[in-house]
Amino acid sequence: MSRINTNVSALQAISKLSNNQNDLAKRLERLSSGLRINRGADDPAGLIASESLRAETRGIATAIDNSSRAINVISTADASLSEVSKLLLDVKRLVNASSNSGALSSDEIQANQLQVDSLLESINRIANSTQFNGKKLLNGELAYTISGQNTTNLPRLQIFGARVPSGSALPVTVQVTQSAQTAVLNITQGGTSGLSATGSTSVVKNSNPITIEVRGRLGTEVRSFSAGTTVSSIVTAITGFKSLTGVSASLDTTGTGSATGINFNSVGFGSEEFVSVRAISGQFTVAAGDRGDYEDGGRDASVLFNGQAASVSGLVARIRSSGLDVVADLSQDFGTTLGSSSFGITDGGANFQIGPNVNSDGLVSIGIPSIATSNLGSTTAGFLNTIGTGGANAITDPDNQPTAAEIVSAAIIQVSVLSGRLGGFQANQIETNLNSQRIALENVKASESSIRDTDYATEVSNLTRAQILVQSTTQILGLANQIPQNVLALLR
Repeated sequence: MSRINTNVSALQAISKLSNNQNDLAKRLERLSSGLRINRGADDPAGLIASESLRAETRGIATAIDNSSRAINVISTADASLSEVSKLLLDVKRLVNASSNSGALSSDEIQANQLQVDSLLESINRIANSTQFNGKKLLNGELAYTISGQNTTNLPRLQIFGARVPSGSALPVTVQVTQSAQTAVLNITQGGTSGLSATGSTSVVKNSNPITIEVRGRLGTEVRSFSAGTTVSSIVTAITGFKSLTGVSASLDTTGTGSATGINFNSVGFGSEEFVSVRAISGQFTVAAGDRGDYEDGGRDASVLFNGQAASVSGLVARIRSSGLDVVADLSQDFGTTLGSSSFGITDGGANFQIGPNVNSDGLVSIGIPSIATSNLGSTTAGFLNTIGTGGANAITDPDNQPTAAEIVSAAIIQVSVLSGRLGGFQANQIETNLNSQRIALENVKASESSIRDTDYATEVSNLTRAQILVQSTTQILGLANQIPQNVLALLR
């Protein structure tokens, strides 16, 4: 080579050296950062894919955090409900003890009443003080907001879940397609040793009395009536022990205007109710019921919520679907006639975003109604606050004690159902979601790692190669720089 202004060999060596130095710098960067992709130029397509996976990872991680926080909220509410349940059991004990009036003095019953008052106050305190991060949990703050409720038809609505459209209300139509019925049996007057046509027991056949066995959902009673007892007296006697049998009686005046027999009705409505009337002695005609010659059963109402069939027990209808979870108490007039009633769910509930994306698919909701004493109990018997001092069902009055016991039993069931629903919500929706999101996080992280993270085995091998190439090209550059010096031999 006899030209010296342009050293092509040196230029080639410099180009290779620059490439090798860049490659060495890239290997060092990857090994020091732990990332295969540190900038878009490293792998444009891989960067786009990994950033998408990173965004998904952040969403899943947040969903896991939200689910854990939701579990904490539900657990806090459930713990308080457990305490309320214990208090209600104490109230039940005191109500039952107070009914033992033959062994208790009036002062002892009054002391029980004071204890009941204290327990009711504790229940209200728990309802008003249970909170999580400043949010009240059991005072009705997390209940759904209802508009247009006809309390004459639907005296109480308990909404545990609803998918309410954003910015609008969820309309709900409750339609009764089959009326609820009580169990009914009838005995008619007539016969030589039964009920005479004049409305009293017959004096025929040696004035034998009649003995009637009355059986209902609550129990069985056998009553004997002497000759000459009027039908109205029999009705009064049977109705007097309805709290023991669940059966009341009334005069049958069908078509005549005067008593022609006795109607026996179950106190409640629904298929769990029944009436059985049987003659132990004496003769009278018992109209056959749907369960046999001496027994008749009640009937549940058939109810639709927005066209979906509900589960009904007597006058209580329940629907539990993906978008609606409601328990509705039907009034007697509404539940025993065909018709419909509507209301709207506008807002409310405890909403938890447990999905990786902010949309309705990842949003779960549960309504937590108030557990104050004014909201626990029964729409028919009364609410828990009425058994306190001065209330309509205070236990100091012996006549109130059966009703008070019924109210407490209804409150215990109500609290246990709410606790069970919270537990089911936590176990079946939040915890299952938490487990699935953790698995999803593992898989998404693994996918992102395979794209973005450094494979140290590969990069260490590439580093060694790059180091050798840099050293060799450096030496080659030195040799290339010496080549033009050969021209000096021509100048001698």
